[in-house]
Amino acid sequence: MTNIDQSVSSSADRAPIPPFALVLTASIGVIGSNSLALGPIAPQVSLSLGTGVPAVMTASAAFGLGTAASAVFLGRLIDRHGPRRMLAAALLLLAGALAASAAAPALPLLVAAQLVVGIAAGIALPAIYTLASVIAPAGRESETIGLVLTGWTLSMVAGVPLSAAIADYAGWRAVYLVVAGAALTACAAVRRAAVRQAAAGHATSPLAALGVPGATPLLIACAAFMAAFYGVYAFIGDHLHGGLGLPLSANGLVAASYGLGFGCAAFLDRLIDRVGAARLLPLIFLCVAGVYIAMSAASGSYPALLAVVFLWGLANHFGLNVLIMRLTALDPARRGAIMGLNSGVTYLALFAGTLGFGAVYATDFYILPLAAAGLMLAAAFSASRAPRHSSTQ
Repeated sequence: MTNIDQSVSSSADRAPIPPFALVLTASIGVIGSNSLALGPIAPQVSLSLGTGVPAVMTASAAFGLGTAASAVFLGRLIDRHGPRRMLAAALLLLAGALAASAAAPALPLLVAAQLVVGIAAGIALPAIYTLASVIAPAGRESETIGLVLTGWTLSMVAGVPLSAAIADYAGWRAVYLVVAGAALTACAAVRRAAVRQAAAGHATSPLAALGVPGATPLLIACAAFMAAFYGVYAFIGDHLHGGLGLPLSANGLVAASYGLGFGCAAFLDRLIDRVGAARLLPLIFLCVAGVYIAMSAASGSYPALLAVVFLWGLANHFGLNVLIMRLTALDPARRGAIMGLNSGVTYLALFAGTLGFGAVYATDFYILPLAAAGLMLAAAFSASRAPRHSSTQ
């Protein structure tokens, strides 16, 4: 990765972000749409397959476990075969598995299909993040990664409502067919793209990637960061409905507020390139901790929560952006393996955070953001322990 500091020339600052970044954004949007779609359509799926909603949601768990395992053990192949080739293959597999999800006649087959979707996503996500760092113009690394990350905003703000609307008018199977078509379109765009290739490398084992200086403390920070997010996000909707007595539609505004905050942060990403990712990451994590404390204080008021959730999305965008910049800069020859570990840690944190925070939620919601703030303090400390010798300084 090109060195990022305040000495970057003005001509480099004006270098345009390649249009291929939009393809990467759309690819993340496709993956995010699948991961978020099942919740809203689960009641319809349960009626169609003759089972309960909790049983249907095991397909979502299968997706998460498949993503985590694939990212850790197959993400390293990105370094051997190249990120563009692996992304195209992953999107093709994703499209096939989504079509199988649409055709599933029984729940076990839907679960199996979503497991394969997770395997494809576990390859695609680290490949996308690796490509974002490869194509970024000098001095615009953070802006490029930030643009790509807005794919999560697309899936949350547009993908979830569209999935619900499609299910209402055409049935839940049509949702997976539409997303499969989008995956095929993204695959074709990736295959046609001319992307600057890194030097040929070799597949690095996950344990070897952990040995890269700085990888372990940054991945520990990632685990704390993601467990805090998923732990709080999993139960905020139930708090609104059960704790504040609001209708289920109130959850949609919370998701939209978070997504808008996450997306709006992309307009400020250039500030990261000017200051330096290594210096900023612990400070950003401390700011996220402050947002969680504010969320705890605002937990009894819906309007106040909406405002804090917007700030939550804003702060989390910066945290994720800078974390990815730090990780991809540690060792360019092993980016695929490192980003595979990052995605694996993220989805394991989803599982652990939801489970752990669920036990705490038995008391009251306001405790969850305070627990998340504690995790963010741990993330800030761990990030500060990572050496600043990478090229993101």
